[in-house]
Amino acid sequence: MSEKAFIIQSSPHFQDKDSVPKIMITVIIALLPAVAASVYFFRLRAIGLYISCLVACLLTEAIFLWIRKKPFQSLWDGSVVITGLLLAMTLPPTLSLELAIIGSVVAVAIGKQVFGGLGHNIFNPALVGRAFLQTAFPVAMTTWLPPVTLAVDAVTYATPLGNLKFQEAVVQGTLTPIRQLFWGNTGGCIGETSAIALLLGALLLITKKTIDWRIPAGILLALTAFTGVFWIAGPDKYASPAFHILAGGLLIGAFYMATDMVTSPIYSKAIWIYALGIGIMVGLVRLFGGFPEGVMYSILFMNTFVPLLNRTFKPRILGERRRTS
Repeated sequence: MSEKAFIIQSSPHFQDKDSVPKIMITVIIALLPAVAASVYFFRLRAIGLYISCLVACLLTEAIFLWIRKKPFQSLWDGSVVITGLLLAMTLPPTLSLELAIIGSVVAVAIGKQVFGGLGHNIFNPALVGRAFLQTAFPVAMTTWLPPVTLAVDAVTYATPLGNLKFQEAVVQGTLTPIRQLFWGNTGGCIGETSAIALLLGALLLITKKTIDWRIPAGILLALTAFTGVFWIAGPDKYASPAFHILAGGLLIGAFYMATDMVTSPIYSKAIWIYALGIGIMVGLVRLFGGFPEGVMYSILFMNTFVPLLNRTFKPRILGERRRTS
């Protein structure tokens, strides 16, 4: 008699046309317009950062899988490639390749593998790597160069948000034009400057339902409302909500990092609280904090509340009774 094998596994017990590699490939394709824009604006510096981060992330993933005696399947599902791409996109063009490699190792080792690998991490790995670099090498992470298409003095160059925070750009009348922010002809981290490129990729993710549209919508809504109140009250002191949306890492954070399926909530009320919290925190840091940018810290901060939000707003099963004691 032939023996029949029974496969026992945890829920969910349903099939779906999407898979981890398919989702990751979609995200990689969505990132390509912003990657191409960064190469156009920052040339060899951008290429060097992308290659360094990708190679370092892949090697770190392989080493940890070998040490943990785990199958190498996650090495080819695309998740570690996305980590490398996103980390490189959040780095300044002046950063040395050695520091980019260090950040990549931290992103995969500390941000992902120590938690058990893909699906178990509570923080976005790319942001963990960037947060480490920001803390350990603050000067290197805040030294900027203008894009090659912008003829300005590189020695005195500042990013649009840095110019707003430290040089009172609104008062001085030197605020970066919205059109310049939209196309990306300005300084900043290599993958965050071109709003049009990031929005093109985001449109693909939303159309393919790869990300939950409520997360970026909630972030943009909260930031618009928060900064809009101060802009209306003092337009001669505060920048407009449009400036805050297009400047810095808001778009890449809202559409590509905060929407990470592993580190974002799964229930409706939890999603809105998570998204609105990120948007408000970004506004608080930018307007009143000591740093010109707050996207990274806001997402990491709200990542810590995701388990609590999922537990608190988990819908009751039909017929389930609430415990009274």
